[in-house]
Amino acid sequence: MTMPEIPDQTEGSRAVPLWHGAGIVVIDKTRGPSSHEVAAWVGRMLGCQVGHAGTLDPQVSGILLVMLGNAVRLAPLLLKHDKEYICLMRLHKEVDRKRIDEIAAEFTGRIYQRPPRRSAVKRLLRIRTIKKLEILGVDGRLVLFKVECDAGTYIRSLCHHMGLALGTGAHMQELRRTRSGAFGESVMHTLHDLQDACAAADAGDRRTLESMIVSVDAAVPDLPAVVVRDTAVDALCHGAALAGVGVLRCDEFRKDQIVAVLTEKTEFVGLGRALAPSAGWKPGATGLFIAMTTVFMAPGTYPQGWKKHCRQKAVPAPAKG
Repeated sequence: MTMPEIPDQTEGSRAVPLWHGAGIVVIDKTRGPSSHEVAAWVGRMLGCQVGHAGTLDPQVSGILLVMLGNAVRLAPLLLKHDKEYICLMRLHKEVDRKRIDEIAAEFTGRIYQRPPRRSAVKRLLRIRTIKKLEILGVDGRLVLFKVECDAGTYIRSLCHHMGLALGTGAHMQELRRTRSGAFGESVMHTLHDLQDACAAADAGDRRTLESMIVSVDAAVPDLPAVVVRDTAVDALCHGAALAGVGVLRCDEFRKDQIVAVLTEKTEFVGLGRALAPSAGWKPGATGLFIAMTTVFMAPGTYPQGWKKHCRQKAVPAPAKG
């Protein structure tokens, strides 16, 4: 499959950027280019800062999350997302299907892994959890399976270890990522699709492009939510910590857990770190409750409901794009 022709320009050099602010575009990466190359092409098409989460090897295809603007601040969270893959494994000798199913069951749960020699990270022994390993089909020495696993699981190593357990040896033939966190194949787009949408946007029709870009709050659906009063929103956008009196309601969470901070209309303000457990909070309680770590809503979106001399100077301002 040929890559779309990308204008020969450096990232962000587009005369009129097509995208401002935070967002995520879910790309269907093809085999061949590196994840960095794909992200760079997206940046050149849109004329904005980009980053990617969850590197795919050049010969691996599937979902690649490309973060736009200050959505790159989400990288630490996106990298922790569970993943789903479809893998084609080649055995070095034929094995009975029943035995393959038995070995697949043995590799479900907590397993030990060491990154492959070709990996860019240190080859330290690690524990990963295989949540589900389903054999989809066997054709001679070819075994097709689907695996749901922790972030950082090496499928190449998984194939090698399954081959050792079968007593035949095995290696990974092909691999495709079909899910990363809440993002599945139904929301991904090819580079060709994105290029066509950019051409339409240049011509004045931005509807297709805007439909492709996902809001940052879609990346953190599993985080506990804290809903705040409208009068507290602008202070949070300026880096203030959230006091208990500014909270309307919240989910359950532990101290130091990362939470999603929302407005009364469920608009995404940003991420914060819990300074106290939710069990210790009561409506109208005094004291600091949440320290903002990353803000995505622009200051001034909501009217100022605070006074400058009341800001908590001891709390450092969070990262903003």
